[in-house]
Amino acid sequence: MSLDHDLHDDRILILDFGSQYTQLIARRVRELGVYCEIYPWDADFDRIAGFLPKGIILSGGPESTLEGEAPELDLRVLDLEVPILGICYGMQTLAKQLGGKVENVGKSEFGYAMVRCHGHTDLLRDIQDHVTAEGHGMLDVWMSHGDRVAEMPPGFKLMCSSDSAPIAGMADESRRIYGLQFHPEVTHTRKGGEILGRFVHEICGCASDWVPENIVDYSVQKLREQIGDGHVILGLSGGVDSSVVAALLHRAIGDQLTCIFVDNGLLRYREGDQVMATFAEHMGVKVIRIDAEQRFLDALEGVTDPERKRKIIGNLFIEIFEEEAKKHNDAAFLAQGTIYPDVIESAGASTGKAHLIKSHHNVGGLPEHMKLELVEPLRELFKDEVRRVGLELGLPHEMVYRHPFPGPGLGVRILGEVKKEYADLLRLADHIFIDELWKHELYEKTSQAFTVFLPVKSVGVTGDGRRYDYVVALRAVETIDFMTARWAHLPYEFLDHVSRRIMNEIDGIARVVYDISGKPPATIEWE
Repeated sequence: MSLDHDLHDDRILILDFGSQYTQLIARRVRELGVYCEIYPWDADFDRIAGFLPKGIILSGGPESTLEGEAPELDLRVLDLEVPILGICYGMQTLAKQLGGKVENVGKSEFGYAMVRCHGHTDLLRDIQDHVTAEGHGMLDVWMSHGDRVAEMPPGFKLMCSSDSAPIAGMADESRRIYGLQFHPEVTHTRKGGEILGRFVHEICGCASDWVPENIVDYSVQKLREQIGDGHVILGLSGGVDSSVVAALLHRAIGDQLTCIFVDNGLLRYREGDQVMATFAEHMGVKVIRIDAEQRFLDALEGVTDPERKRKIIGNLFIEIFEEEAKKHNDAAFLAQGTIYPDVIESAGASTGKAHLIKSHHNVGGLPEHMKLELVEPLRELFKDEVRRVGLELGLPHEMVYRHPFPGPGLGVRILGEVKKEYADLLRLADHIFIDELWKHELYEKTSQAFTVFLPVKSVGVTGDGRRYDYVVALRAVETIDFMTARWAHLPYEFLDHVSRRIMNEIDGIARVVYDISGKPPATIEWE
């Protein structure tokens, strides 16, 4: 599909008041085919105005509008005369700043609630989950708040109410300003997508142009404009992000791209061969494979501390990558798999305004003297969008939807010192586990699954003989954001089958255990 306008022309701005759901709001808007960005609540007004949004969404947040220095909306935003939707805290600050009242009744509301729609506003008209005997439209929603609006500002009318929040929604339709006490962005609000769709499409007038096919076409065009006839190098890891970057660049510039794939001996079963087959053989991408297994094993000899292992592996990657990059003196560009959450986290780190953020350096310290211009074609995309773009580009489903794999690879899934013997045993055991997850249609029902090598031996029995071999642990978790996780309740019969396969087929493993630790208090990875 070719567009006669910029893919970003119809855009929504989300002002972040610190909610844990802010990125989820953005992802929901993107899923509706509308481009959006997240700015902090106190971004400069000129920056907000310069974004030229078709509408603005105010997120929830952990603060109380009743506190002395509570975050507030710059009311000059109203002068932009674009529709505004305040969610939770966003509604409360609108109410307070525009002349209404917010109160705390000493009781918080978290979880499922039922709200009754009133007033037939443009936002909620004909959207309902069920109808009462009296004919009232009702919505099943998710609440998460301590304060509530006690009195609406002048010009607003009641949009919906619940038993615990008599003003659960309000609207000033003359100015197209709406407020919802509940969270339409979470899946627990069953009609949430429909409500957000009504806001961005009908009230803000945004088209549904932000779709994988258009994103690919737009990205290819922009890459050709940036790179011209220059040469690009890319560190290809086999992970989702770098794989999609490689496919996108190959479509845009063909043989002007050179990928460098470092096989450090700490990859998954036959991963190096799979990467080469996918990109070099099937797609015709130029990939240089560096066999560096012995170099990594030598550097890790005798090292048991997880952080030291991570640093050694990371620094050695950079060292090898720099050595290879020097062989391509005609290269003017370095491609990276930076994605939009990385950009948000880095922005938060630089302003100091975000909670629980990390500074992001995708390559991890490439020397300044390399003088390569960065190419980051995924920096506007969330991970789920990256995956959809990967499928659009023809990458295999199992590559696009593979579970996260740590940068240091098996180096941090082998507890203690890393040895080739341990890596080889772990690779085989992990392959059996993942293979069976796919066969039993459980792989995509877990968020991350892998095997851990324990550097201890356990007594076992084979036939009539005694064996004394190593132990591996299976780990599988379910999570949405990887900040918290629940151990996956895999069927006992499945675990029994995997355990028997590992011990019967791999000489050197005498015991298999299953990790039932949640996060917190444990982490997902063991090191």
